[in-house]
Amino acid sequence: MSTAILGAARVGYETKGYFRTWDQVFFTFLFPVLMLAIFASAFSSQSIELGPGQSITMADYYLPAMLAAGILLSGVQNLAVDIATEKSDGTLKRLGGTPLAPTSYFIGKIGQVFITGVLQAALLLVVASLAFGVTLPSDPGSWMTFAWVFVLGTTTSALIGIGLSSLPRNGKSATAVIVPIVLVLQFISGVYLQFSALPEWMQNLASLFPLKWIAQGMRAVFLPEEFAAMEPSGAWDLGWVAVALGIWLVAGLVLSRLTFRWIRRDA
Repeated sequence: MSTAILGAARVGYETKGYFRTWDQVFFTFLFPVLMLAIFASAFSSQSIELGPGQSITMADYYLPAMLAAGILLSGVQNLAVDIATEKSDGTLKRLGGTPLAPTSYFIGKIGQVFITGVLQAALLLVVASLAFGVTLPSDPGSWMTFAWVFVLGTTTSALIGIGLSSLPRNGKSATAVIVPIVLVLQFISGVYLQFSALPEWMQNLASLFPLKWIAQGMRAVFLPEEFAAMEPSGAWDLGWVAVALGIWLVAGLVLSRLTFRWIRRDA
């Protein structure tokens, strides 16, 4: 069987396995939905003024941030912890003795992230629209931007997650190693805190990592054009979003191929 066919077969297997692990589903699939509900409910009496008679709710404001966070959690946190655990419990060692190539394994993992990421984004949009009255974009251009930011961001996050899976020494330490990295990135990249209100050095630091650019791309889709003035350059800079994510995609691919092993070197 070809690498692509084996990889496609792995997608269904990986997806079923993902939804059978309830703690993983909660912390990577449902967590952004829960956080959106908390922020929208806690700040339901507040709004952000855009001008005379113009304002948006906090649900409007936090929707793109939670979409970006969901991409990071599904790709980086989910895969890094999952693969480190599979390496520790011997799953990868057993797979290494089969005809399954690392590329097929990667396809299965990335495919699972895409499927769960699409479902998560759809759930976020439905909850935001129906439960909190968020008005979704009506122009095709915005949805085209959403599509390429989502696809590029998801692929990049998945590859980074595969690469980072070699960082924890074993499955037990995977959560303790990976979650703090993901949490810090969320705070400095404009997910929980307004990016323009962060210190300049923190904005510059966040610009070195992909989450800042994913969040910026999502803000360009869902927030009014007036918000572009609050970005560091005063514009959405979607071209730079694509360039930054493209660089990280290549870096994640190289890192994955260089660091991935069916067993640990020190095993």
